[in-house]
Amino acid sequence: MVPENGAGAVQKIANFLRTSGGVEADTVWHSGKPRAQQTAELLAPATRAGAEAVMHHDGLAPKDTVEPIKRELEQGNSNVVIVGHLPFLGRLAALLLTGNADNEVVAFQLGCVVNLNRDDAGRWKLEWMIVPKLL
Repeated sequence: MVPENGAGAVQKIANFLRTSGGVEADTVWHSGKPRAQQTAELLAPATRAGAEAVMHHDGLAPKDTVEPIKRELEQGNSNVVIVGHLPFLGRLAALLLTGNADNEVVAFQLGCVVNLNRDDAGRWKLEWMIVPKLL
């Protein structure tokens, strides 16, 4: 089970996203680790796809290489929520935003949600970030 403070932080974010119109996501990927799965299940109702969109996805473990996920995201045509772990998420965000996974550009926090989007030219941009302490 997600620790109460962790679950509370995620639920606060999920409630905010739901009341703000939700997230336009077709699927919610998680690493398969229990806390990531539970977090994905808390966030899924705030997506347009809902709870049935939650699925385990290989390659999201803390020390997995980020390049295969980048390629998959860029080849796909769907919007994805990724629930994972550090340092993986930080490295993926850095790779997408700067082209270098070693650049630390996003200060991830417990329960935060970071929204990255690609423009028509294929460039990734940080659209918004929500952290529980702001809500």
